[in-house]
Amino acid sequence: MVIKKKTQIVLVEDHEIVRQGFRALLSSVPDMEIIGEADNGIQAVRCIAELKPDLVFLDLSLPKRNGICVIEEIRKSNPFTKFIILTAHNTDEHVHACFHAGASGFVSKSACFNEIEMAIKSVLNGKTFISPEVSSKVIDGYLDGKRKECNSTRLSTLTKREKEVLILIAEGHKNKEIADTLFISLKTVERHRANLMKKLDIHNSSALTSYAIQNKLIAPDNLTPLIYSDDDDV
Repeated sequence: MVIKKKTQIVLVEDHEIVRQGFRALLSSVPDMEIIGEADNGIQAVRCIAELKPDLVFLDLSLPKRNGICVIEEIRKSNPFTKFIILTAHNTDEHVHACFHAGASGFVSKSACFNEIEMAIKSVLNGKTFISPEVSSKVIDGYLDGKRKECNSTRLSTLTKREKEVLILIAEGHKNKEIADTLFISLKTVERHRANLMKKLDIHNSSALTSYAIQNKLIAPDNLTPLIYSDDDDV
């Protein structure tokens, strides 16, 4: 009698209550096994590299390293582990940045369990999966042609200094580090950051990073090892 190997899963989520919920859901499926958990990006890289799971459920916004950095680093040594992004960030910039990094699935945290099961089956069978509520936004953006035009127009409104600040934010630098690098005051950096978010209609560092990648201002490989959460920006 051949015993079917269980799908080994690692959960990476910094909110304990969310992680507990997914652990309970996935543990109820007979052919799935939770073999590890992590609550920050550095811990995630170590855990995944050591355990080499079949699948990783990965939050996008993590302390110490964001989800994109985790995928990039793991895929250098272990290209066989599959990643499903589990996040509340569902803009097309986030979606494309994640798939560019090497993710196979993108699921909203508001997804039902049936949708999560569908994502797992699709990804393990070598396919990609995007939650319907997310994919509709991405498809709509491409069909009407407004996304590319809008991004180009908004990017052209940035000053040279604002682009420099955007690149440094995307590389994971705090405001104080940006001020020291550009030889400007902390208040000036804060003003540039506020102008960036207003002009681009983007309101957190994770989305700014995705925007910079999508507009080729920075390659994912150039992201620094430490990417701070929005709470650590100042």
